[in-house]
Amino acid sequence: MSQPFRLTALVAVASFAFPVTAEIGQERAIPYHLTDTKSVPLPELLAHGQRLFEANWTVQDGAGRPLTKGTGAPLADPSKPLVFPRNFNRISAPDANSCKGCHNLPRSGGGGDHVANVFVLGQRFDFASFDGTDLLPTGGSVDESGEPVSLQSIANERNTLGMFGSGYIEMLARQMSGDLASLRDTLGPGEAVALISKGVDFGILSRTSDGNWNTEAVEGLPAPSLRSAGPGQPPNLLLRPFHQAGAVVSLREFTNNAFNHHHGMQSAERFGESGDADGDGHINELTAADITSAVLFQAVLPAPGRVIPGDPEIEAAIWNGEQKFAAIGCGNCHTPSLPLTGQGRVFSEPGPFNPPGNAGPGDVSRVEVDLSSHKLPLPRLKVSKTGQVMVPAYTDLKLHDITAPDQTTDLEPLDMLHPAGSPEFFAGNRRFLTRKLWGVASEPPYFHHGRFTTLREAIEAHHGEAEPVHIAWSELTDYDRDSIIEFLKSLRILPEDTPHLVIDEMGHPRKWPPAAGK
Repeated sequence: MSQPFRLTALVAVASFAFPVTAEIGQERAIPYHLTDTKSVPLPELLAHGQRLFEANWTVQDGAGRPLTKGTGAPLADPSKPLVFPRNFNRISAPDANSCKGCHNLPRSGGGGDHVANVFVLGQRFDFASFDGTDLLPTGGSVDESGEPVSLQSIANERNTLGMFGSGYIEMLARQMSGDLASLRDTLGPGEAVALISKGVDFGILSRTSDGNWNTEAVEGLPAPSLRSAGPGQPPNLLLRPFHQAGAVVSLREFTNNAFNHHHGMQSAERFGESGDADGDGHINELTAADITSAVLFQAVLPAPGRVIPGDPEIEAAIWNGEQKFAAIGCGNCHTPSLPLTGQGRVFSEPGPFNPPGNAGPGDVSRVEVDLSSHKLPLPRLKVSKTGQVMVPAYTDLKLHDITAPDQTTDLEPLDMLHPAGSPEFFAGNRRFLTRKLWGVASEPPYFHHGRFTTLREAIEAHHGEAEPVHIAWSELTDYDRDSIIEFLKSLRILPEDTPHLVIDEMGHPRKWPPAAGK
């Protein structure tokens, strides 16, 4: 069902869109922008979103940001604008022509090869040059404290993750954030409450006798979600399911960030409708309706599924591996599935938790999409008789430290959850969002840095909080370890338009788990 949403020719421009002035010799990636999403049929919204996601942006579209960093802040040295030959930079960006340039495994919207790794926080610099004569902080070679940087310390190198099933993930995070806030709001001074949502334990939130908030026993939430400025300003307890360190609340925030950071395409909702913040001669480079459509394209990408080959030996190994995965404790963090309840399967945009600089409810027209609709790209997750949808993403959406305490190989040099230049920022990061394993076999390489070429290497790099599981893994038989690998290899992004969530290697539907546990 995905084909109807792919525009192969220019659609007729209606009252909901404004065309870019047609001129002979134009080289623009996008022929029109949406003015609003009202009355726009969903297939056209999704087609426009896909067009934006796959566009190879040009300077005629407004690509590039001559006078601003990827953070949106002005350049430290505006006398050296980011124009040719400084218009692209692999580390500090702009670093890509298209979203699809990085998100392409196994097709548009997925993850990326190591060559597509991003250097998160490199965008604090004007133009990463490592030029020892450039001593301007965050210019090209020294950080906020005036210390010289290297390729290893200038940013956090991260592998590109896929967006398949991301609408379900955002809705889980919204529901769980709402649950935690409701528990928080029951607390009076001197009281404490266990923060549990959908069976996931986030520790204990308490208040002192004078009403201040104590988050020392809260687990798995990022620092910005725990900040409080006194009794009347409680921690928001938001889950941030995007970015591997749990830094981004929603697909909309993710999309606004990425368009500016990676491509120099600036959204009007963040940078204003009439100003030219980046000094490139273009205004309104992306409308709020454009951003909504790009978000919806990502939100309705199909759910990953399972491929169970017909070979009886492989099938037996997959089933054994799935059971051993649970038995040794992998599922304690890689929770096999989480429930979306009530209207959770209805993705609404814009979402309720978007931070400033991103449109929220009431700012732009609201769009709702039932993620279970079989009119969307297939496959879709099933809805139970009670209206519940189980999301088999193999994550608890918590942050965990799985690095070895005595090693720095997996320690990121910077902590993006603290203000740039602060001591906490330079202390580095050891905590990562539990990797969503659905689709994992279709999106190598592995680990947050993408430096592992096999799933086995990624498993054996688990330490820290995962040390007991690492030990249990090492004590398994060779067959049981191999079986876990076969189980993980079965977690795939399925071929386009596959109607079933579990198939064999020929695309035929399979029943799983096997009958009578055999």
